[in-house]
This record gives sequence, C-alpha cells and structure tokens, in this order.
Amino acid sequence: MVTLKALVEYTNSLLAVDNFSDYCPNGLQVEGRPEVQRLVSGVTASMALVEAAISANADALLVHHGYFWKGEDECVTGMKRQRLQRLLGTDTSLLAYHLPLDAHPELGNNAQLASVLGFNRSGCFGHDGGLQLAQYGNLPQPLDAQSLAAHIEAQLGRAPLHIAGQAAKIESVGWCTGAAQSYIDAAVEQGLDAFISGEISEQTVHVAHECGIHYFAAGHHATERYGVAALGDHLAGHFQISHQFIDIDNPV
Repeated sequence: MVTLKALVEYTNSLLAVDNFSDYCPNGLQVEGRPEVQRLVSGVTASMALVEAAISANADALLVHHGYFWKGEDECVTGMKRQRLQRLLGTDTSLLAYHLPLDAHPELGNNAQLASVLGFNRSGCFGHDGGLQLAQYGNLPQPLDAQSLAAHIEAQLGRAPLHIAGQAAKIESVGWCTGAAQSYIDAAVEQGLDAFISGEISEQTVHVAHECGIHYFAAGHHATERYGVAALGDHLAGHFQISHQFIDIDNPV
C-alpha cells in the first residue's frame, strides 16, 4: 500500500510534468481515499472506465485522457457532473497524464508503440510547445505499404487507413500517437518514407500525396493503449501495489 500523496509525487517526478505546458492539468485531478492498494489504468476516463474501475475496487484510476481540458465549459453539469459524482461518491482518485505520458522515453505512448510494432528507434523530431514528441527509426526489414499496414493491424488489432506515398519499399518511419496527424509535415522534413499516427485530417491526404510520404492512421485509441498500461505496471512494481489495465474499446 502507498499513500496517494507519495504515488502522485513520484509519478509527477517520473514524467517531469513541470516541463510541459499542456491542454489539461497533469497529475491528481480528483482526490479520493488517502491510500492506494489497487490501481486501475485505461486510456480515457469515460463513464464506462470509471464504472469498470469502481467494480474492480480500485482506489485510484490512472488515465491518459482525463478531465478539465482548456476551452471546455467549466460548469459541472451533465456528463461532467455524472463522472465526478461517481468518483467522489466512491472516494476513487483520478490521475491523468497527457503530454508527459506521450513523451516519456521508456514508458511513453510513442516509446511503447515502437516496442509493440518492433521498430528500431533512432531519435525524436517535431515540436509541440518546444518539445519533440514524435519519434523516428527504421523497420527491421523494408516492407511494402500493404505489408506494413497488415503488420500494424496484426499488432494493434485495428486496420489502419493508408494514404499512399511514393516509396515502393518502406524503410524509414516516424510515428506519434493520438491526434498528431499534423506532424506529417515534420516527417516530410525529416525525409521519412512513412509516418504513423492515430487520426487523420482532410489535409493530411493531400500532404501525403503531394510530398510522397506514406501515411497510416492507426487509431487514436489503438495507438495510445500502451503507455498508460506500462506506467501502471511500473508503479505497481515500484510501490508493490496491484494494477489492472482495462481496455474500453473505441474504434476512433
């Protein structure tokens, strides 16, 4: 068992949250009971995940997508009220880490996606508030676009949307999980054969076609399942507490 205070302080330090200017608060978003023995993690603090965590008798819920995003209505009504009421009513804490979890060199979403897909990591590129979040590297062996798409589907359990580039064989690849489709421009500047992210925008298609880079939209949720699970496992091992990752499927 660990105190909630110690858990939050350690995780904040591990992910260097003070180095990030983010779209939401990172760290403890909802305070529950003062001690944590059972930790549940998941991608997004939806009501479905909140209910699953409560059913699992979690003392704390750890997520990538939490609450209180910049630009949203500040009023505690409707869906927001219902979510907070369930957490507060059951004394369940909510910890959320957004950009700090994307960026961590070992436990982060991008590092973990590379591990799942078997990519060789070479470095980082792109900028988000002065930070280089995207990563690049090489495939273990060159693949054509159809074979890379099949590999992504096999590993993530979701068929990616592929926008064709020029390279007959893909060797160099960049990736950035979630809604990082705008990083395709930086991937072009990096001279990569392909770029993988979670989502796609209308203009992404034109960039891929006109700049000759293969683009794979592999799913926001599908690409961001691995960082929070790895972080939960790390915390469980460090503090000798239990951890369960719960995947609430999302096709986006």
